[in-house]
Amino acid sequence: MKFIVSSTYLLKQLQVLGGVINNSNTLPILDNFLFDLKQDKLTVSASDLETTMSSVLNVDSDNEGTIAVPAKLLLETLKTFPEQPLTFVVEDNNTVEISSNHGKYALAYADGAEFPKAVELANPSSTSIMGDILATAIDKTIFAAGNDDLRPVMSGVFFQFSPESLTFVATDAHKLVKYQRTDVTASQVAEFIMPKKPLTLLKGILAGSESDVLIEYNDSNAKFSFENTELICRLIDGKYPNYEAVIPKENPNQLSISRTQFLSSVKRVAIFSNKTTHQIRLKIAGAELNISAEDIDYSNKAEERLTCSYQGDDMQIGFNSRFLTEMLNNLNSDDVSLEMSLPNRAGILTPIDGLDEGENVTMLVMPVMLNS
Repeated sequence: MKFIVSSTYLLKQLQVLGGVINNSNTLPILDNFLFDLKQDKLTVSASDLETTMSSVLNVDSDNEGTIAVPAKLLLETLKTFPEQPLTFVVEDNNTVEISSNHGKYALAYADGAEFPKAVELANPSSTSIMGDILATAIDKTIFAAGNDDLRPVMSGVFFQFSPESLTFVATDAHKLVKYQRTDVTASQVAEFIMPKKPLTLLKGILAGSESDVLIEYNDSNAKFSFENTELICRLIDGKYPNYEAVIPKENPNQLSISRTQFLSSVKRVAIFSNKTTHQIRLKIAGAELNISAEDIDYSNKAEERLTCSYQGDDMQIGFNSRFLTEMLNNLNSDDVSLEMSLPNRAGILTPIDGLDEGENVTMLVMPVMLNS
């Protein structure tokens, strides 16, 4: 088995696939890339048993064969090469020899047959979506997903497809983000929960991508195919909580304010808040928003006044500043609207401008009890 490939082209593809490989694997074979050569097409795969990703590379060869090559060693070697053709030759003594312009490097390889096979999806449903739209949907929601092992359904992002729209939801019970696109639709209704790791990988690869992504899914697995790459992952089992039930419908108190001004104010005031509760107090009266925080243990306190436009009754409400900061950071509009009903009901944060046609973002943040 022998093939010739450009060093930078190979490195670029392997760095993407390398994101799948865990730092410590129970199965030693998972520390390898699987190289599967068929004439001038080299399929490289990486897996952690839950997620498998593979890319097809064009190489110069007329052989066939499969081997598993140590990922870390290969990546470290490739990073040091300037652009040049590399020749890979599989020798008899269980090593693969790489020849560059200036030298030869031999790596021990494992048998390709030991590498776990990727799951084949039986009669899947499918939907196609532009890469950049999917990356944006992941970016807007993934930060709100939980990290609680006891509630695995909340540790992923909920995909909800219908002939009217595609909806992506993430929540950790303190905050919730719902991202909806009415300009992209699916042929039939479907729901599944995607784990965080494959989504983070997709987000990194697809940002700014114009190409279409084909999403195929059944009850247990999902497969994302685009350009020369495929990603197959196991879905999170379980039923997603009814998130529509927690979004308050009647919100008579509406506050509109500049996002950057609000964000920098919250960040500044939060420095003076209690280090365990991160509690800040919003006091709204007329066209004035008063943001304050106090850490009684250390006698630290801060207060800022901002002008805003507000319709509704005067009110005071407490929020965890970390959640508020995360949400405001994630939006990229100039102005945001915060809708509230009562101090013990969730606040709804939405961007006022800066959205594409057919794009909707709703963020929900739970209040904290104010110690008056």
